Amino acid sequence: MLVGANLLRRLLRSQLSADDGGTGFIITAIHHLRPQYSTTTEFSDEGNSENKKESKWFTLPPFAKTVSASELGAKLARKNHLKSATSAETSAYKTTALKWVLKCCPELPRNLVQKLFRLRQVRRESIAMEVTDDGCQVQKIQLKRVGAKDSLNIGDKIFLPISVREVPEEKHEHDCTNEESNFIRSLELYKDTAIIVLNKPPGMPVQGGIGIKWSLDELAAAWLRYDYSESPRLVHRLDRDCSGILVMGRTQMSAAILHSVFREETLGASKHKRYWALVIGSPRRPKGTISAPLRKVVVDDGKSDRITVFEHNNTILSSQRAITEYRVIKTSTHGFTWLELSPLTGRKHQLRVHCAEVLGTPIVGDYKYGWQAHRRLQNLAESDLRKNSNEKVAKENMLPFGLNMDSGSILEKQLRLHLHCREMILPNVSQVLQNPKSFTDDDLSKLKSLEIVAPLPSYMQKSWDILNS
Repeated sequence: MLVGANLLRRLLRSQLSADDGGTGFIITAIHHLRPQYSTTTEFSDEGNSENKKESKWFTLPPFAKTVSASELGAKLARKNHLKSATSAETSAYKTTALKWVLKCCPELPRNLVQKLFRLRQVRRESIAMEVTDDGCQVQKIQLKRVGAKDSLNIGDKIFLPISVREVPEEKHEHDCTNEESNFIRSLELYKDTAIIVLNKPPGMPVQGGIGIKWSLDELAAAWLRYDYSESPRLVHRLDRDCSGILVMGRTQMSAAILHSVFREETLGASKHKRYWALVIGSPRRPKGTISAPLRKVVVDDGKSDRITVFEHNNTILSSQRAITEYRVIKTSTHGFTWLELSPLTGRKHQLRVHCAEVLGTPIVGDYKYGWQAHRRLQNLAESDLRKNSNEKVAKENMLPFGLNMDSGSILEKQLRLHLHCREMILPNVSQVLQNPKSFTDDDLSKLKSLEIVAPLPSYMQKSWDILNS
């Protein structure tokens, strides 16, 4: 026992005195000693080789075989983008350093993790075998910098600065009243272990920004986490003035799968979302497909921008491709038409521009792309409609966060945007995530979908009732 202890000390002294141009973990394996002397560990930061001060790191679990959210999302979207079963299986065992850190540490803000990579403070262990003067094998584990997009192999370990464990948890508490928090929870249309679906009210932005006091993503983080350690994550977006179905993933995995589902369905031109819109005028055909590329143009000397149809078809970029299917639901003698719109691509303001510039029927309340039609409509709204309607102009009925969903119908001078995400078909991600590795392609194809329907906001329902009276 004494010989073993002396040998162990000599090995450590020789290794510590070696000038290798860097430092790292040193794990010495002495095979002929008893188990209690089989390994010993010393730790120091390779970036501080001058003074060799002890450094502390937070070690993540070794990278192991995981389910690829993008591959699973592609399968759930019923697409055949996988090259082969082998490539799909291989890609399921690959990931980047950034994705692994986010998966292991969902409580860390994404921007903080990205900053750690930019500052080159994230390490991956590198193993090398050496033989000492005493003839013993030495396993030297150095920590080398790793980039955010670097691929990991099975068994790789990632090390973060120990200071990340001291980062205070993001506080999502807002100075909300009970009425406000209850209002946010009243927006829920559906909830399971993987997703939360909200009926977004018009006028509330989905994401925060400059000058925005309340946003749905922040309010959901504060009031829709329930007993989860992670905050709900957005997987798609709606315009501020648009209403209807908004899907959020309750975990990082479910959000990543749904991101992939939306991306694959967009690429495959799948009708998984249906909007209802009230437009001014009527399309020439009762149904059809609009394929008109879009681009952004700057107006007002650079003070603002708008989306418009791009006429030069020979130089279309894939990012400008925009396709919408439409169907007439109901026409009115007052010059309005209810349309069902199915966007097959996801461009900014796609439905609004396609209705205004291609069909020639701008959406009611869309002054940005249909202001001329609204000027012509003004006299009609004040005379003909009110004479033939028993509806009264809505009084101010303010909801929490300054929202008002009663005013803005076609009876009023100031019209609200009549565009509502009414129906959405989603895969049952919660069922798949119960045991994702056991699901075969055949099982996924037989998986029942979730059909979500969001009722119209009050002012759109009033417009519907008025035109049907």
